[in-house]
Amino acid sequence: MSASAERPTVLFVCVHNAGRSQMAAGYLKHLAGDRVEVLSAGSEPADLVNPVAVQAMAEVGLDVTGERPKLLQDSAVRQADVVITMGCGDACPFYPGRRYEDWELDDPAGRPIEAVRPIRDEIERKVRELMASLDL
Repeated sequence: MSASAERPTVLFVCVHNAGRSQMAAGYLKHLAGDRVEVLSAGSEPADLVNPVAVQAMAEVGLDVTGERPKLLQDSAVRQADVVITMGCGDACPFYPGRRYEDWELDDPAGRPIEAVRPIRDEIERKVRELMASLDL
């Protein structure tokens, strides 16, 4: 692993880095704490995190209001041990030696809170599976 054998780096990537990747990063930071380095980025980052995603996370006690969408940089992919993509397609660079997973999740953009809750809950389930696979 890049940072250290005990602390893997996980990068969550989606197009706008405003919904799915921010929710996934929020869950992993909350559940794993300092046992993992968490990064998130987007191939075409939005100006702000999706307010409905922020609301959905707040409903489960997680605050992502301080997060800001970030542009995906090659350096983040090189730093990561695990790269989780969520609908970014070919925009995500590929480097040998990294573990890649593509999570098929609906995009919360433009959806009401009632439609974002199930996406949030599926992200939590996937993050817990990821943690188990990393022995966190």
